[in-house]
Amino acid sequence: MTKKVTGFIILFLAVFIGTSVMAQMPGADPKELWEHITKTSPYTQWKFWDDHKGMVKGREPHGSFHKVYVNDDAYGSSSAPLKYGAIQVKENYNKRKKLMALTVMYKVKGYNPDDGDWFWVKYSPSGKAKPYGKPKGCVGCHGARADNDFVLVHEFE
Repeated sequence: MTKKVTGFIILFLAVFIGTSVMAQMPGADPKELWEHITKTSPYTQWKFWDDHKGMVKGREPHGSFHKVYVNDDAYGSSSAPLKYGAIQVKENYNKRKKLMALTVMYKVKGYNPDDGDWFWVKYSPSGKAKPYGKPKGCVGCHGARADNDFVLVHEFE
């Protein structure tokens, strides 16, 4: 093999392996998901839904105000159901606009087929997770919009 061909193969493998590692998504695990949304792919650098931007008035159980961030897999989903790997992070604020919690929806293939394969987590601002998994309150409320893939704050076509 020539040095040029060997160099090309090494470059190709480095790009391929690097892309695979970067694309690695967390499992249905609150600690892995927290690491992902705060360090690996910081949610505050994600987009807002086009029809739900910035801080808006909210309602219980998510506080008086909220901001909803979505990763590229969610934002790039033009219709329901969303792509696997889609994540929606809702910052929950009180009436004085103090951050009280983050509530997260994460679409994990095969995790919860009866309820859209969503993994749900409520985090304290410091990252303590409770509840998580398939909380009845989350599934029950968002289940009213199963036709919109359980997403309440954005309308799909």
